[in-house]
Amino acid sequence: MSMMLKDMPSYLKPRERLKKYGVSVLNNEELLAILLRTGTKNISVKELSLDILKSLEKIEDLNNLTLNSLLNIKGIGEAKAMTIIAALELGKRIYMKQTRKEHLKVKNGLDVYKMFRYLAFLEEQENLVVLLLDNKSRVITSKMIFKGGLNTSVAYPREIFKYALLNNAAGLIVIHNHPSGDPSPSKEDYAFTKKIQESGKLMGIMVIDHIIIGKNKYYTFNDDKVVVL
Repeated sequence: MSMMLKDMPSYLKPRERLKKYGVSVLNNEELLAILLRTGTKNISVKELSLDILKSLEKIEDLNNLTLNSLLNIKGIGEAKAMTIIAALELGKRIYMKQTRKEHLKVKNGLDVYKMFRYLAFLEEQENLVVLLLDNKSRVITSKMIFKGGLNTSVAYPREIFKYALLNNAAGLIVIHNHPSGDPSPSKEDYAFTKKIQESGKLMGIMVIDHIIIGKNKYYTFNDDKVVVL
């Protein structure tokens, strides 16, 4: 049986360490232990935290945890699972907000990649985001248009330009990720880009670029190349 948290010396307890040294010194296991709060009758909270981490290949996979996957870990009930899922979602939203600052001027594809590189690490499915710009290439806002497989359905261009018109955008950049990490465009990507470019001409809104986010690299249709970072 593992040592229960209450039996540990205070200098080893995650909450005490946080209070004394600050949150940045805590390791991943300790951070999870604070979220979980308690263990079970036979499993310490630190052991539960370690079991969660052992279920992952890498720490970034925390963002792909689901309620059901957590519930499959012995000792994790609904309350603990929901706390972890909620904390991860809150962190994701904060990160997304910090990387999409209004009025930031977009000069090139690298600027766009920096704002949306989280897509390559936080998601296991394709997501399409539209970034709206004013006539001075400054960010107005951005929006997740859909999650799932990319196709050439007319619904997505319609949603993109509806949102652009509502926000008086002069131009827009479409961004989506490839979960494989390889941003090389597919035939569907080319067809979709052509469709939104044609729609942009009809609507009088410039489609400045379509950026595909990969892991540590991106593809820009405007320059027709993969940029490796």
